Amino acid sequence: MKVTIDADRCVASGMCAYSAPEVFDQSEEDGVVVLVQDSPSADQHEAVRTAARNCPAQVITLDQ
Repeated sequence: MKVTIDADRCVASGMCAYSAPEVFDQSEEDGVVVLVQDSPSADQHEAVRTAARNCPAQVITLDQ
């Protein structure tokens, strides 16, 4: 799995960091998503899918 984000469209809800904290974080300045890991391990895939599904701005793209 390959993860990409569009930080310019992020609304800083924090759902990604809450759902998959090993893969996503938030900027301390403005709360915008920060991609920590763009190729998560298999055991993190479901959490990453949940994060993408729950993102209100739909800024997370997953390439299987």
